[in-house]
Amino acid sequence: MSRNAKINTLLLVIVAALAVLPLVLGLGDDKEEPFAGADAQAETAITEIKPDYKPWFSPLYEPPSGEVESALFALQAALGAGVLAYYFGLRKGRRQGAERTNTQGEAQGVRPGTEEV
Repeated sequence: MSRNAKINTLLLVIVAALAVLPLVLGLGDDKEEPFAGADAQAETAITEIKPDYKPWFSPLYEPPSGEVESALFALQAALGAGVLAYYFGLRKGRRQGAERTNTQGEAQGVRPGTEEV
């Protein structure tokens, strides 16, 4: 097994442990919604500190349920990951193309940057 494969396997095990350990250890069992988002927790804290607080603005779209809200958030994350993957793939492809062009030029006896126009 190569060094990179060992590192990747170790990272996957760590990520899986981070996902499973809170469930196994029962973290948050004493709460009504143990895995509520930061927005909901902030709203709860604000209403406890100042019960008459009124928000400055309201959302443009209020999802009908928490499941729909979670699905929209997951869709947003997937689109962001897709854009990042496309960008890094494009950069890698351009770099490989430039390296291939330089290698072919050197094989033909032309130094990079000295081609005639």
